[in-house]
Amino acid sequence: MNPAKHAQTQAEAPVMVSTEPDHPVVGDGPSGIPVSAAVQNGDNDGPPDSMAADIPPAQVEVANAPVTGNVPVAPDSDAKRIANLAALKPLDYDRLRREEAKALGVQVKTLDDLVKAARNEHSDTPLLPFTEVDSHSDPVVPAEVLDEVSEIICRYIVLDQVQAHAAALWVASTYLTDVAEIAPILIINAPEKECAKTLLQTVLGRMAYRPLPAANASLSALFRAVELWKPTLLIDEADTFFRDNPELHGLVNAGYKRGGSVLRSEAAADSFEPRVFSVYCAKSIAGIALEKHLPDSTMSRGIVLNLRRKLPHEAVLRLRHADNGMFELVAAKLTRFAEDYSQQARLARPPLPDELNDRAQDNWEPLLAIAECAGPDWLKRATAAALKLSNTSDQAVSTGNQLLADIQAVFAGRLATQGPKISTVELIEALAEDAERPWATYNHGKQLSPRQLAKQLTIYGIGSKTVRLDTGKTPKGYEFSQFEDAFARYLAGPPNLPPQRNAPPAAISGIAGPVADRPPGCRNDPGPPEPMPGLDCGGVADVADKTPDSRTNDPDAGFEDPF
Repeated sequence: MNPAKHAQTQAEAPVMVSTEPDHPVVGDGPSGIPVSAAVQNGDNDGPPDSMAADIPPAQVEVANAPVTGNVPVAPDSDAKRIANLAALKPLDYDRLRREEAKALGVQVKTLDDLVKAARNEHSDTPLLPFTEVDSHSDPVVPAEVLDEVSEIICRYIVLDQVQAHAAALWVASTYLTDVAEIAPILIINAPEKECAKTLLQTVLGRMAYRPLPAANASLSALFRAVELWKPTLLIDEADTFFRDNPELHGLVNAGYKRGGSVLRSEAAADSFEPRVFSVYCAKSIAGIALEKHLPDSTMSRGIVLNLRRKLPHEAVLRLRHADNGMFELVAAKLTRFAEDYSQQARLARPPLPDELNDRAQDNWEPLLAIAECAGPDWLKRATAAALKLSNTSDQAVSTGNQLLADIQAVFAGRLATQGPKISTVELIEALAEDAERPWATYNHGKQLSPRQLAKQLTIYGIGSKTVRLDTGKTPKGYEFSQFEDAFARYLAGPPNLPPQRNAPPAAISGIAGPVADRPPGCRNDPGPPEPMPGLDCGGVADVADKTPDSRTNDPDAGFEDPF
């Protein structure tokens, strides 16, 4: 090559020189070869000192910037701005994200993803399956936070205000499980598909404390995750896998109360050692017809939200269009609420509705405590939700409980006209008359059998015995007094039963005059409670009562059920 032309070409080529020692010289040399490469290969001795001295300061500054390939990156480049945003605290980033996204010419979600990736890349801590949320910088008003959570839920889900209030209180309770004795399960139930059960659980999960989806997790991973992170477990599609997993039942039920744990074996050297894992944490279970798939013990530990399919005129927003920063901001406020009000919630003793049974009161007490922190208006809302939702969730809790309620209804309809005794056959026929109850088809499409009836009642200490009816017959059956204790203990309230009639003397052939029976239940022992007014002295003496050696002489004596 002509030396003069070579010198001219070299002088015209843009050359960038670093002012730092040993910094690689970057730029295109002759023949398109980078100067740094040419220097290393000995093809060029580099620019003379006089040329370096003539380089403008702007070029020197660019030469000091990070390099990508052969293209210098300016200090205020996209990469640097994203790195700076990733170094901010979540709340500080949230305040700037919209402006920064606009300045970069990208969508807010795109910027969120880039910042999240940058944070994970430079983080020295293990990657968690949830995002740790920093507390809100300013104090919060509990009522306003709960209003905001409730409003967000209604923005994306079709449900009534009572359910929205209950869901909002449950979300807040996930931040306070460490100061509560009970972590009620939020059961999201639906009769059919497309009722937004999964969507509701997703919305709640974005605001809950350390949300951890657990639909496909193994049991061993679950109880280890609960002990390590104390998350909020979100179990979806429970109708497909929960019912066939009894160990999962145990984990969920045991984690309902503080101190709940499971015992497992851990490998230790050449053997195994027992280890106790804590499983106490907040949980939500979603599925279709969960009353059929979840055990009664799990249903009773839950607050049930029964969703319905959206009608065409019911409009909600699409969750995929939601601003992620909205959920992060609410979570930050809930975190601040937990920090400022945890002691008040722990010491709260809110009034519990007497209409609730003991388990329902346990479920609602932590939610009512949170409502009390938010003021009288929210306490009123929470109480109304407890009364409405508990009545709904208790309808099919127990087959035995339903049987007791139906037997109570049978006695209520016949006490005034037929007395307090009923044969087993008559009782089963009366139970089967209601087509909406299960008793007409309970026995593989046939009505409830005497053996099945006896088995269900045995758990309540009730057994059939020989009873003397007004007709003079003595079949196997039951007396009302046998059920009084079970009615009082297991049903919601006393029935509106009519007073028992006094049978006329002519009702039983051969009886000359009215002779009172020794009233059933009137004995001196700590047995069932006293009979209801009007039921303690009625009927006519049985003929067999006059025979001292008769087996029916003692009205409390019962016979073994032949079935």
